[in-house]
Amino acid sequence: MSSAAHPEWDQVMVDIVDYAREYQITSPLAYDTARNCLIDTLGCGLEALKFPACTKLLGPILPGTVVPNGAKVPGTQFQLDPVQAAFNIGAMVRWLDFNDTWLAAEWGHPSDNLGAILATADWLSRSAVAVGKPPLTMHDVLTAMIKAHEIQGCIALENSFNKVGLDHVVLVKVASTAVVSSMLGLSRQEALNAMSLAWVDGQSLRTYRHAPNTGSRKSWAAGDATSRAVHLALMAKTGEMGYPSALSAPTWGFYDVLFKGQAFSFQRPYGSYVMENILFKISFPAEFHSQTAVECAMDIHQKLALAGKTSDDIQKITIRTHEACLRIIDKTGPLNNPADRDHCIQYMVAVPLIFGRLTAADYEDDIAADPRIDALRAKITCIEDPEFTASYHNPQERSIANALTVELNDGSVLDEVVNLYPIGHKRRRDQGIPLLEVKFRSHLAGRYPARQQQRIIEASLDQETLERMPVHEYMDLYVI
Repeated sequence: MSSAAHPEWDQVMVDIVDYAREYQITSPLAYDTARNCLIDTLGCGLEALKFPACTKLLGPILPGTVVPNGAKVPGTQFQLDPVQAAFNIGAMVRWLDFNDTWLAAEWGHPSDNLGAILATADWLSRSAVAVGKPPLTMHDVLTAMIKAHEIQGCIALENSFNKVGLDHVVLVKVASTAVVSSMLGLSRQEALNAMSLAWVDGQSLRTYRHAPNTGSRKSWAAGDATSRAVHLALMAKTGEMGYPSALSAPTWGFYDVLFKGQAFSFQRPYGSYVMENILFKISFPAEFHSQTAVECAMDIHQKLALAGKTSDDIQKITIRTHEACLRIIDKTGPLNNPADRDHCIQYMVAVPLIFGRLTAADYEDDIAADPRIDALRAKITCIEDPEFTASYHNPQERSIANALTVELNDGSVLDEVVNLYPIGHKRRRDQGIPLLEVKFRSHLAGRYPARQQQRIIEASLDQETLERMPVHEYMDLYVI
């Protein structure tokens, strides 16, 4: 017979809540990186607005609804309640698979949490100003971003949700719930209640990320997770009860039901490590395990051109890679949609070898119809290099290595091209950040007139200017 005695709160939940509520971020590097993460993530969201498959999901649930003091959706005229605004922003920023990435036992995209953070901060700021109170500032947003990155990333270091079939957006929901609870001013007990609701909640299956079911839900799954986080935090604010052993309860808890009976393990305490070491996608909208492979393919394309050859002269390609790459994006057979293609390393290597580029548009049906792509895909074989896998998991290295060897029809073999760290890696920040700013400017130019672009750039590229700016004023800069 089970005891009905109320248990102590699971320490995992206590640690998350106490960190979100109490920890003081003191790292200038974390704040500087968070600013770069903010502009990159918003830029990716603006670029997504060019794609009808994304925009058809945006706006209020009931057309025409405008929420007084609601949160604004960048690049649009929508002003929504914070739950729906979180979905809108979350879907936009993740749609093109072009924002930051964290690779560990579990991979994911901690900037996905920006949907919940920006929506909540903007709504709170507008509501405060409406009653004569001070608004939140962008410093508060950056702080919440650092903490959300840290919660999601530190759990991901040692705990693989994909190996039990769960999608990584469970960690987006958990991290967003924690930081939104703090932003809303929930008491410690209310924040614990909200945290337990996030773990008890239904969790997404990864099936929409993998063959044969790969589809567009992977592009709005983060929006769904962030909106759910805001909703749960608001429910807890009303006094809705929580579940202290939501993770550890025998038979009925998360561990036993969804994690094969294993408790979470942790490599390090929460601080600001994840934001400081985040990976930026700078050059290519490609699943991150393939980023170095795409860089290699671009290099080989140039070498072929200098030799007077093209991809038609290729007989065979071997990709030496790491285990996570094989598990998530090594794919053969028909690719049915853009979501299928941007999770296929063979596709992401073939396109730059043929065209000398890889853009978001290259995943669309018209480009995919080029018969050269599938013909070249069929010539590509991936093999694991155990040293690449070990380096991928090494906290001091955290490489995402790929190496390409190309054999030509005439029997000659090009020198292997190896890339251990992509342009967006911490080890290549000096190269990467100037290009990140170029990427941001390009995304702004695709949406706004020159004067509005300049106002956004002036507010965004200077750390001190951005941090002291009221959230609602910054968000107003993005209204189209």
